[in-house]
Amino acid sequence: MGSLSIPQIFGIVVLCAAAALGIYTLAMAPQSQQIAEPEIDIGGPFEMVDHLGNAVTQDSYKGKFMLVYFGFTYCPDICPTELQEISTALNALTDEELEKLQPLFVTVDPERDTVEEMAGYVTHFHPKFVGLTGSLDQVRHIADEYRVWFKKLEDDESTDGYTMEHTNIIYLMGPDGKFLEHFNFATKSDEMAQKISRRLAATP
Repeated sequence: MGSLSIPQIFGIVVLCAAAALGIYTLAMAPQSQQIAEPEIDIGGPFEMVDHLGNAVTQDSYKGKFMLVYFGFTYCPDICPTELQEISTALNALTDEELEKLQPLFVTVDPERDTVEEMAGYVTHFHPKFVGLTGSLDQVRHIADEYRVWFKKLEDDESTDGYTMEHTNIIYLMGPDGKFLEHFNFATKSDEMAQKISRRLAATP
């Protein structure tokens, strides 16, 4: 290979400088400009009945953040524990923050969780809670929208001889109905409250 001419050497130097500047600019840019948050396909349209007997859809809560948890009232331990964590997190928020947020408890056991059963259950945890029930088809639909798995299992020690297994995740949805983030069984109430508060503050 022959030696490079001065114009060729100059061109290489310019290209290297431009590449270096590009890398430096990307590294110094705010994180939010470097990587956009991916949109996760969780949530969607639904038709349910709330614990007061009102027919509701996703539009009933349009403009509010939703904190959505699936469970059942006959759950012996996990569901009440999670609902208590949510309640404690809600109590840590200001009145203004609570006004922007609607916590929803969605049953995966509509056979037993009637409107009356849900009404007597959710009020034990927090006055902001709304319990949602409906037909089995309606429950299956909303569970599919939120990627929630549930299954009926035989259990001789449980009322009516069965219990429910289900996904144990709390979903935080934005006022546009889009998924923001989730909390699992290891998430404590103070961490949940802090993350919810930051999300609420980030949206006018």
